[in-house]
Amino acid sequence: MDLGIACASGSYKGVFVQGVLDSFEEAGLRAGIYAAASSSTVCAAYAAAGRLRELGGVAYWGRAWAGYVAAGYDISAAVLAGMREVLPPILDALFTPGSARLAIAVSEVVTKEAAEVTQGPGARRLGQQLVLATRTHDTSWAARNLAFALFDTRALDPRRLLGPENLYEVAYATTRMLHAWRTPAWIGGVPFVDASYTCSCPAVALAEMGCRQVIAISPESGPVFTDFFQAERLPEAHRGVPIRVIQPDHNLSDVGVDYLKATEKGLAAAYGEGRRAGEAFVGGSARATSG
Repeated sequence: MDLGIACASGSYKGVFVQGVLDSFEEAGLRAGIYAAASSSTVCAAYAAAGRLRELGGVAYWGRAWAGYVAAGYDISAAVLAGMREVLPPILDALFTPGSARLAIAVSEVVTKEAAEVTQGPGARRLGQQLVLATRTHDTSWAARNLAFALFDTRALDPRRLLGPENLYEVAYATTRMLHAWRTPAWIGGVPFVDASYTCSCPAVALAEMGCRQVIAISPESGPVFTDFFQAERLPEAHRGVPIRVIQPDHNLSDVGVDYLKATEKGLAAAYGEGRRAGEAFVGGSARATSG
């Protein structure tokens, strides 16, 4: 695992991540492991399977947006239906020895009190309170009640092994933001919530797993933070492993893509920005190597 690629959360802003990954695949840049958080999971899975072109680039995000609208803006229903449509074609390729490794970050609910709230009717209210907590960078609730977890196709711990039997549960759980997702998330009967509450971008995790270099792809402009509460910035290196960030140079809402709001034109523009950012990264790396 010389190279690891960490794909950050961002809901529909994840179309930028897709653009970067598409440009990487076309340039022949492949990682030994792809790690994802929340909305970047599907494109990371396709990249790990070596089948990214089949996802359809920006067209995939257009279909996802159309599914959200058709579901009456029930994001849980849209995500569950979408994953059942797009994940089956890559199952064989994803779980073969020759494929790249795939890791998906999630947040495990570790207290009984939090499980009752997150999996029950009080979830939306709690989610709104956590949104407010981002204003003061207050991580206290998450620190008491959640634990970062990483499901991995090569995990030695059977409790964290990612396979065909739990892929759908993990892929849904990593997206489940409490303020908007109605349907609770469970993995093997254990409650989980969105990765972002403990990890918005699993770049540090890849460094700890033994990657010699990590590329972090974030759809956010400005500082890249380690989690939803924005209390800590993603480091430039971890344990001596460099973490190189690719991100847009302005807020994607400027072109018409926000977390749960998007236009067809905005998705195309944000995807194009991702492709250009990926191409610039590959070109810069090639020049540095040749120099």
